[in-house]
Amino acid sequence: MTVIDYLESAEARFPEKTAFSDVEKAISYRELLDRSRRIATALIRRLSCVNQPVMVLADRNVESVVSFLGVAMSRNFYVPVDVSQPPQRIRAILEQMRPVAVVTTGQVEAAFCAPAELPVYAYADLAEEAEDAPLLSRLRRTCLDSDPLYAICTSGSTGIPKGVIKSHRSITSFIPVFAEIFHFGEEDVFGNQAPFDFDVSAKDIYSTLYCGASAYIIPRVCFSMPKKLVEELDEKRVSTLIWSVSALCVAAGLNAFRHRVPGSVKRVLFSGEVMPVKMLNVWMRYYPDATFANLFGPTEVTGNSLYYIVDRKFQDTEKLPLGQAFPNGEVLFLNEKNEPIRPGETGEICIVSTSLALGYYRDHERTAAAFVQNPLNDRYPERMYRTGDLAELREDGQYYFVARKDFQIKHMGHRIELEEIEIHLNAVEGVTRASCLFDENRNKIVACYAGAPDRAEIVEELKKSLPKYMIPNVFLRMEALPLNKNGKIDRQELRRMYAEGASGS
Repeated sequence: MTVIDYLESAEARFPEKTAFSDVEKAISYRELLDRSRRIATALIRRLSCVNQPVMVLADRNVESVVSFLGVAMSRNFYVPVDVSQPPQRIRAILEQMRPVAVVTTGQVEAAFCAPAELPVYAYADLAEEAEDAPLLSRLRRTCLDSDPLYAICTSGSTGIPKGVIKSHRSITSFIPVFAEIFHFGEEDVFGNQAPFDFDVSAKDIYSTLYCGASAYIIPRVCFSMPKKLVEELDEKRVSTLIWSVSALCVAAGLNAFRHRVPGSVKRVLFSGEVMPVKMLNVWMRYYPDATFANLFGPTEVTGNSLYYIVDRKFQDTEKLPLGQAFPNGEVLFLNEKNEPIRPGETGEICIVSTSLALGYYRDHERTAAAFVQNPLNDRYPERMYRTGDLAELREDGQYYFVARKDFQIKHMGHRIELEEIEIHLNAVEGVTRASCLFDENRNKIVACYAGAPDRAEIVEELKKSLPKYMIPNVFLRMEALPLNKNGKIDRQELRRMYAEGASGS
């Protein structure tokens, strides 16, 4: 079973039904299959390789989804990169992933410079290729569900993005149980919010294909225009939202529902960060009969590993539980001795699942450190992923997220290494030393630095190399950063100084 089986099955049942649409166009399942096969044919003829990375410069459009499926049909794997990313970051991903080709689906930044030897293909040109059915059939017979399907490039502590590789099996082992638990069906319309280079979007794409449903790619601008957002949800009859916490908070914070309450919304599933109950209660007030669920699961797991269906009203000061494991996996909460934690204790969230990623592309060392043998199983090989997230077991029998174990954070739904931001901060001319911390209560990245530049100058420089969600929100300029007895930056002292009310420049 591969995701191509999902597409073919949906096309056989609903050939004329809209599969995906964006603000400008829609594509039926018949057209989706046809164009994907054309793109696959073109790539096979041009590249003559299998299981190699193909970067797709994706925009919020139908063409991006078609490109993903075309790459998958060619038995290669796609690396989605949002076209709005800074050119410098795109080049960093190019250097790490070393794709065999780039597919562009829209207008490309003039500053984007691929190496001269790297072929760059326009979607429109590939989609004009005549389908070669015998060629596709021969290749299809060699496909394995363990073949890589896509790679998501996440933040890396060395300043080099990490490519998390997912196989077809990663998706096909998760999506059926996901759809069953939340009762997805062919009548559903998924409202895609997540960028295509963010793993959440895979749940929109493949839930749609699996169920023979429809998905609407919501324009990016809607999330800063509440009236437009609710109009789009209403007019497109969106039933299912699988959104980041940040997106839900923006809609609630901007009082989107004062304009209109879309009547078709039946499910609101959220992940990426801790959901502020105050914002959740806004949504629940307008949708008292909808299903709300707190989802947990890092990119390395594909989809999610834990879910909690909200079954009561929570006070604004309460925290939502993590809930139970999805049926295709087991979640372990282990202390430093690799023992299951007891009530009142805190431990690391560790995941054994059929949807685990294959690992990190071209990074055996990090893969070996994160994907390890399950320490509770000494009988046979069993891979386990150490998330680095900490949870506590309370007396009520529920597990609750506590914090990151290391220096990695979740901000605006993205997993970020603060060290990567520091690398670029320290590279700004005039900055002599820099360090970052994360204010969990205010959900803000704080940059502490010594040097001459002011906030505006630093932000302007960081925009050249970092995506918007990695730009610090608060800047604290100092004469010098505090050091501990080992001569290292004293992060605890920085946090204390910030907490005492040091003002940003």
